Amino acid sequence: MQPVGFGFVLTTENVDRLNTFYRDIVGLPPLPELGPYAHNVGGGVAMFIQGHSETMGMAKEPSRWLPGITVQNLKEEQSRLETAGVSFIRREGREEWGGIISTLVDPDGNYINIMEWAG
Repeated sequence: MQPVGFGFVLTTENVDRLNTFYRDIVGLPPLPELGPYAHNVGGGVAMFIQGHSETMGMAKEPSRWLPGITVQNLKEEQSRLETAGVSFIRREGREEWGGIISTLVDPDGNYINIMEWAG
């Protein structure tokens, strides 16, 4: 396989609510050329929010897959998100490789890592 891009689909029973969260609160730039529920998560990666007949209620295993969004200033982003009412289950945890990770919880209960590559 020779991949030329990467994208992932986050499914939900409430597409508008999750789209609003990632667009307006998290602040991910929309990718209208890819559809009304597509967002840029950096590095050429797109996140698509879609409904699915088998997705109902809150995430059953929210840590099964942990997408990570890398930012330049984790402390600043986390503070902004917490001010907007976003919950975190992990705050500024240092990794042995030198990075810092905080983990937010979205309205469906999914976990998303916000990371800073600190030296």
